[in-house]
Amino acid sequence: MSDKAADKPLRVRMPIGIDYKWCAGPASTDYLTGLKDGRLYGRRCPVCELVYFPPRNGVCARDGVMLGESVEVGPKGTVTTFCIVNVPFLGQTIKLPYVAATIILDGAHLGFSHLLQEVEATDVRMGMRVEPVWRDKSDWDYSLENISHFRPTGEPDAPFDDYARYL
Repeated sequence: MSDKAADKPLRVRMPIGIDYKWCAGPASTDYLTGLKDGRLYGRRCPVCELVYFPPRNGVCARDGVMLGESVEVGPKGTVTTFCIVNVPFLGQTIKLPYVAATIILDGAHLGFSHLLQEVEATDVRMGMRVEPVWRDKSDWDYSLENISHFRPTGEPDAPFDDYARYL
């Protein structure tokens, strides 16, 4: 190997970015407009009646048909699974440990992930009933970030059979 080859860099860090425009379809428009209004909307399959939240602009994964009507869900829901996060990361603003939970909103059949707070991580459990904590309305936009986090409702846990098929 020549001295010249040994002096070449092995890696170069280069910031990159990409600009793009996204056009919301009918389901996403209902969902995002609902969030701006403090409501949670999913889409129902006209065949199997499953309600997708967040909604899809496409087809039901089970039946392959276009999703139908927009349906209001929640705002309360049930924790199906969760992860207690103890690993710090760059730019972290949440105090460790914290809980990332998969939540099935009342009336929906598809879980989504969100932050669970106002409860000790060691007290979180499957079946726990939770509700959203909304940010100040003046900060709302067309975003799920309008919900700061979810917290326990204090209601009895949902029976395992009520959410087992969604695990």
